Amino acid sequence: MRQLAPPTFRFAAKLTRTLTHEIDPGQWRGQAVQYRDGIAPLIQTRKLTAVLLQFPPSFVRAPQNRRYLAALLDELDGLPLAVEFRHASWATDRVFAELERRRTTLVTVDEPDLPGLFPRLDIITNPGLFYIRFHGRNAKGWRSGNMQKQFDYDYGDDELRRWADTHIAKMARQANSGVIFFNNHVRAQAPRNAVRLINLLIERGLMEEKETLNL
Repeated sequence: MRQLAPPTFRFAAKLTRTLTHEIDPGQWRGQAVQYRDGIAPLIQTRKLTAVLLQFPPSFVRAPQNRRYLAALLDELDGLPLAVEFRHASWATDRVFAELERRRTTLVTVDEPDLPGLFPRLDIITNPGLFYIRFHGRNAKGWRSGNMQKQFDYDYGDDELRRWADTHIAKMARQANSGVIFFNNHVRAQAPRNAVRLINLLIERGLMEEKETLNL
């Protein structure tokens, strides 16, 4: 993949489910070592922008999970890490301060305003990188637990414009670079929404226009 990508292309990887969702207490350290070996070509060529650690809603801020996360971050130390929480219990100043101490990015998420879900924040814990994931605001789909319904959402211009003018503008002033992903992929809404946001960011001088996108 690295050899096929254009020279200026950079990668954002995602940690495997066996290290975030299906954790085996006796196996995870070895799996973390294997993961580092697997993405070594991206590290060696400085093509790796971030590694996403996305935890499920069931990963609450309990002592056992806190200890595991600390150990996992230690094991992956030196990689450009970005942590995405799905449970609101992690939205505390102590967590933000610890991520800042470790120079680890807190992932900003856009998702429905439902009880228990991690809130929509624009807190910068790593001045080197901000990371945003747009999951859509389909509250009914999220309640259903069906992923095909959960990420079925089409962002309107007003929603994207508000993000460009407030959250992204603020985060861009506090971090040297950033990556933005759209995960509302069920009916291919993501590419269309991404192109619209790109154009909004270009209009506001928050992103350089390198090529014209027509989707």
